[in-house]
Amino acid sequence: MTASLTRPSFDYDYSESPMVQEAAVRSQVSFAHVKLFRAGPLLLDCGLAVNDIQVNYHTYGRPAEEAVLVLHALTGDSAVHAWWPDFLGVGRPLDPSREFIICGNVLGGCNGSSGPEDLPPGATLSLRDMARAGRALLEHLGVRRVKIVGCSMGGMLAYAWLLENPDMVDRAVIVAAPARHSPWAVGLNTAARNAIALAPGGEGLKVARQIAILSYRSPESLAQKQPHRASGEQPVVGYLQHHGEKLAARFSEESYLAITQAMDAFQPSARELASIRVPVLGIGISSDLLYTAREVRDSVTTLPFGEYWELHSPHGHDAFLMDPGHLPGVVQEFWEASN
Repeated sequence: MTASLTRPSFDYDYSESPMVQEAAVRSQVSFAHVKLFRAGPLLLDCGLAVNDIQVNYHTYGRPAEEAVLVLHALTGDSAVHAWWPDFLGVGRPLDPSREFIICGNVLGGCNGSSGPEDLPPGATLSLRDMARAGRALLEHLGVRRVKIVGCSMGGMLAYAWLLENPDMVDRAVIVAAPARHSPWAVGLNTAARNAIALAPGGEGLKVARQIAILSYRSPESLAQKQPHRASGEQPVVGYLQHHGEKLAARFSEESYLAITQAMDAFQPSARELASIRVPVLGIGISSDLLYTAREVRDSVTTLPFGEYWELHSPHGHDAFLMDPGHLPGVVQEFWEASN
């Protein structure tokens, strides 16, 4: 495989967070994109082959053959400093002064990586395709071994990584994600995709985001953050409208459709999961309505070397972002157990 590297003309403002600014000063921080599969194609699970796949990625720290791979959520991107500041920085689980940290925008995404519109007509994507494209990025960067941490959709993608690239993974942390979607999760994604189909051009995507936001929170969380008013428009109405408009301004309908379909279709067998032979820590969230704590626990404890820890928070699925509590310390302890 050969690759060509170009750097975009913009960068992020690391001054927004003092912690990230400290990490940037003390380590190398890079944002770039790369064209992969130029000499030979990536064969997708749908049977079609693709060349010249672009992947946008961030790295934090000095290049090394061993790294930490971060896998982002459904509408996330490679800028870990922007969406997970509680984890990134000196003395934290993602410490650029100690380790080489990589996060790539997934194949099929819309943050600079090749999206659905860049694929051959009729092509569909799988999480396994994304894992194989991710391996090509690591090979381009000279990485041989990784520890993985994946959140939400990234947690499901971590399972795909463990199945597709077992020779590269030392251990994995899977945050708020099961090994496969339940009928509840498939139903929510189906409703979101139907909204997009009925109102293309951005309006359907706004509704899809509102459906998703409700599944990312809990009733208690919304009661705390968007309390009921005796009269007038309820705060939750404006809250949902804001999040719908915000996503429609930055995300692609095609990517939302392609990635949620890939998640729904990822259904590894019990035999496949039993083949995973590395330590895996699954993190459930007590109030998660999208991926219940029981689902997360049942998935990880079926693995030969799986263990489970539960984050207690009222804030639902997004608690790993909103209310991480002891989570960074638990992940740090799990990382250090491998040393």
